[in-house]
Amino acid sequence: MAEEALFAGPAVRRLRKRERLTQAAAAARLDISPSYLNLIERNQRPVSARVMMRLVEQFDFDPRSLREDEAIGGIDGLARRFADERFADLGIDRDEMQELLAAAPQAAAAFARLYDSAGSVGVQPDDPMSASRREIERWRNHFADLDMAAEELADEMRLSRGDIGIALTERLRERHQLSVRVLPREVMPDSLRRLDLHARQVQLSEMLSVASRNFQLAIQLAQLEFSKAIAAIANAAKFEEEAARALFARHLTGYMAAALLMPYGRFLRACEATGYDLPVLERRFGVSFEQLGHRLTTLQRVGQRGLPFFMVRIDRAGQFSKTFIGASTARFIESGASCPLWHAHRAFDRAGELQAQFVALDNSGDRDGGWLTMARTVEGSGAPGEAQFVVVLGVEAVLANELAQARGISLRADDAQPIGPGCAQCHRIQCSQRSLPPIGRRLAFDRVRRGVTPFEFTRD
Repeated sequence: MAEEALFAGPAVRRLRKRERLTQAAAAARLDISPSYLNLIERNQRPVSARVMMRLVEQFDFDPRSLREDEAIGGIDGLARRFADERFADLGIDRDEMQELLAAAPQAAAAFARLYDSAGSVGVQPDDPMSASRREIERWRNHFADLDMAAEELADEMRLSRGDIGIALTERLRERHQLSVRVLPREVMPDSLRRLDLHARQVQLSEMLSVASRNFQLAIQLAQLEFSKAIAAIANAAKFEEEAARALFARHLTGYMAAALLMPYGRFLRACEATGYDLPVLERRFGVSFEQLGHRLTTLQRVGQRGLPFFMVRIDRAGQFSKTFIGASTARFIESGASCPLWHAHRAFDRAGELQAQFVALDNSGDRDGGWLTMARTVEGSGAPGEAQFVVVLGVEAVLANELAQARGISLRADDAQPIGPGCAQCHRIQCSQRSLPPIGRRLAFDRVRRGVTPFEFTRD
């Protein structure tokens, strides 16, 4: 599969100016001619792999930062914003949006920021949940200091041994003088975990699975031993509302717990050795599918990166209750709506089975390189069957050839199932599954012909 040409002239120019270098000086460090650098900065030449490696070596630069358009969701993120009915009369097409991204990415980012802060019709982007999610994605869901601290504690506790629950219980008893007690549901009808300092107990509901019990113990340990480190990160975010800060701090505590159960170095080595075999990793680390999914979105340590997974959790109504993009470029999941052609929805009828599917975002005739997605049902807290969700993990198809779950699945571009970012944002023509017309397109009507979709619309 041919690699997409990377035009990142404005980013390279800003990097050079940040280093206070002339084009000649920067070109010398990159081992290219000044005229070639000039063409790159004017977006008349792509950034080749060799030049990118020199940028990394000479400027200690993360190459993913060259793609400013990813911060706003690329062309699809920009199209989603321009699809607002307030811009419908301007006739802005995807070619114009692409030109804006290529020539003036900072201007495009400024428009996106202004649009998001003002809010689109029916959306409140500054609610606490959205604010917390934006901060998580600003960090790309990787918190290096917390990972290092968790890894050190895991080594100290020798968590590589078989029963993690025993090690966590011993740590709570020896360091914090807390015992662990599992209580009947009728005693804790509305709680999963409770810290009773009077009785010096960490109390857990009997309804928790073994993996969930261990995770709750790890959360309690993180709250006791790393509260200052977590608070420092959460307070530095400067949220406008306390609820947003509290949600972000809760995420950081869960992040710390996952990092304790799945220490970075050992976990990444296991991922690479098994081909990211999800069932094997679940059992090896004693975690749930959802806990595993969270951890896979965080593997971005400099010099020791894992594959860039994304994760979403979907309920039966198609609502996204969790969205973690991490280092992935899967901005199509930001829409908060999914395509019925995605096998993620089929997973509800096949509880416990892993549904792997090769999909490609097909929108306005442009198809991306495709994604290998893996979906499975998970149960919520409480009694079995009381709440059910589907957790979906995904990685770019070009990176998925060696994955265990890719065996037997063709990753040829022609074999991908086309999907869209929800009907209201999808501009795919002639989709028989369509339930809503796309925002910003003019509906078309034909009195002598009935098409396969209930809504037909103009292509521009």
